[in-house]
Amino acid sequence: MTKPESKKSGTGKCATAASAAEHVNNGSVEPGCPDLSTPIKPKVMKQISRENLHRRNTECEVYDDGTNTFFWRAHTVTVLFILTCALVYVTLLEETPQDTAYNTKRGIVASILVFLCFGVTQAKDGPFTRPHPAYWRFWLCVTVVYELFLIFILFQTVHDGRQFMKYIDPKLGVPLPERDYGGNCLIYDPGNTTDPFHNIWDKMDGFVPAHFLGWYIKTLMIRDWWMCMIISVMFEFLEYSLEHQLPNFSECWWDHWIMDVLVCNGLGIYCGMKTLAWLSMKPYQWQGLWNIPTYKGKIKRIAFQFTPYSWVKFEWKPASNLRRWLAVLGIIFMFLLAELNTFYLKFVLWMPPEHYLVLLRLVFFVNVGGVAMREIYDFMDDPKFHKKLGQQAWLVAAITVTEFLIVVKYDPNTIMLPIPFFITQCWLLGILLIFIWTLWRFFIRDITLRYKETRRRKQEVSADRERPQGNGSTATPSGRSKLNGSSETLRQRKT
Repeated sequence: MTKPESKKSGTGKCATAASAAEHVNNGSVEPGCPDLSTPIKPKVMKQISRENLHRRNTECEVYDDGTNTFFWRAHTVTVLFILTCALVYVTLLEETPQDTAYNTKRGIVASILVFLCFGVTQAKDGPFTRPHPAYWRFWLCVTVVYELFLIFILFQTVHDGRQFMKYIDPKLGVPLPERDYGGNCLIYDPGNTTDPFHNIWDKMDGFVPAHFLGWYIKTLMIRDWWMCMIISVMFEFLEYSLEHQLPNFSECWWDHWIMDVLVCNGLGIYCGMKTLAWLSMKPYQWQGLWNIPTYKGKIKRIAFQFTPYSWVKFEWKPASNLRRWLAVLGIIFMFLLAELNTFYLKFVLWMPPEHYLVLLRLVFFVNVGGVAMREIYDFMDDPKFHKKLGQQAWLVAAITVTEFLIVVKYDPNTIMLPIPFFITQCWLLGILLIFIWTLWRFFIRDITLRYKETRRRKQEVSADRERPQGNGSTATPSGRSKLNGSSETLRQRKT
């Protein structure tokens, strides 16, 4: 059986037999919680791993009956046999076309598929195991392929890189038409008698549910309300600051703060926090599908296969020490940079916003972002056990930087457009405030507290020395004399 997620003690367990009895259906136990009113079968055991030595109170306790079915077994030989059969068929039975471009595309796709087959069966498991470890190994391999693709694009000339996109979609490789994104910002337009609220309805497009769903998923990744709200508000400030570079950053004030921050982002964060609360309280008790006698229990077990195996409540605690504070600032910076790359990449590579490659990139980050955040949190929270940054987190960071470098290389004129002076002043003021707070919190405050503590101890020592010793000149007996005296008294009492 593949390595499960962290199994820690916490709130994710059934407390009493009475509460467990509510999960019993026709004498069987629902997949959410075992029947504590009856003895557990001997094969039901608490999962043990090395991570149990590093328990944290933010992690739930997991029980698993240890069932290892065909679904969970490794199929390395089977995959190798199927792959070999496919290659033998292409080599011996299929006639190779004479189209060089077609053969090149097919050879690249076949190479990627072979690499994915190898990675899915042989790559190292990450922190997630549901719905199946192979699913997360697949996305790890896709991450490697995407990073290699970005490196290839980075090493091309601007013209060749844009024209290379035609090999993916012949419609690409042409400049994007100019579009007006700002326009009329009146909420109520009295000049339009037919529909005075037409400006609001024009904003109700497919990006509204996309904003909501995106921030719902980001909340599940970050698992912290404050960090989500800071990233949400900071990105709106970035749109204000960079609207002179990208025209689609030019939006109405109510689109920024009402439609985005309050409605779409705020509602997505709220629903995400409610889901996090449910996941933290949910019991994590797992049974094999064939050990559940009722069909209702089997259906629930299949549904719960798409929920986490265990749950960890993230406690970032950025103000606890300088290392965590800098790490949280770095996470926020990388999140904002990845968000900006979404808009700048499609601008410099001439991809329209509705193109399927833009959507595929978002789907990619949805699947790899959660794993990366979990690996970053483990690396921050327990560096002695997690001695190196996780593989997915490393690749996501490399991808974010590589995307930004492509933007810088392909359109440096847009990036270097001067930021308005008052906007520069605002950003410099914000950076200065963060630097001053960091200096005060982790240096000046700590030095002051240590100085006060040292001074207090010196005053206590000097007060103890100046204190008179008992009545007259007789000194208080030492610990050994007290012990000897008490021993003599004890001997007298025994005699």
